[in-house]
Amino acid sequence: MAFISTTMPVPSAAQVLRNSISMPYLSLGAYSSKQADPFSFTGNQAALMRVKAPGIGIFGERRFMSPDDNVYALAAVFPSRHGNFGLQVNYSGFSAFHEQAAGLAYARSLGSKADAGVQFNYYAYAVPQYGNASALYFEGGAIIHLSEKLNAGIHFYDPIGGKLGKDGDEKIASVYKLGLGYDASENVYFGAEILREESESVNVTGGIQYRFKKQFFFRGGFRTDNSTGYAGAGFLYKELRTDITVSIHPQLGISPGVLLVYNFKKDRP
Repeated sequence: MAFISTTMPVPSAAQVLRNSISMPYLSLGAYSSKQADPFSFTGNQAALMRVKAPGIGIFGERRFMSPDDNVYALAAVFPSRHGNFGLQVNYSGFSAFHEQAAGLAYARSLGSKADAGVQFNYYAYAVPQYGNASALYFEGGAIIHLSEKLNAGIHFYDPIGGKLGKDGDEKIASVYKLGLGYDASENVYFGAEILREESESVNVTGGIQYRFKKQFFFRGGFRTDNSTGYAGAGFLYKELRTDITVSIHPQLGISPGVLLVYNFKKDRP
């Protein structure tokens, strides 16, 4: 799942990097066999094996239209004969509080029916009145190809509870997730996930991705933990895809974003 959002810019007992409100938008393609992109593995590292060409994605979001609350994310994928590699970098915050994280991922095929992947992360935050803290931890997942169109998977995030700071009195929250994806056609995909974050209630996310005329993209979906909806539309020009995204929180308002995805060469058929 990569990094789940927190809501308060102060240290707490269990904490993880604040991600974009529309983070499910970025990782929606994790369980698709036909519409994977460089951000897909941020939902499940095993999804790296669905990407057939090197690529990079950059995303920025202004949370709730606040000039002091921006989120940035980068993801890159490097396929190889010996498995596929991924790089993820996240940053959020402002001068009084900011978080950053970086991760290296690796995935391999377990045969024609399954893939597995793992990612090692470094996380740090800085709050002037409290100081700095950092931690190392890992995440990983597996995807089973139930059929040509249907994929299911499991993902775990920091299962052993990485400790923050010298005293270790804070920790990275653990998250467990089940995912399901259905490629209805070459251009239509449905995905859903059930998440259980430490000390939080169960969260369900879902969405649809539609590609038409090979150049236009649409994604839309929801998450139940904060009753947020998200959507975006994209345009592909040669190897560069540009998406404009928006998420809507019922109390805090809208969070607009921009996504750029570049493939260094076309995917093989």
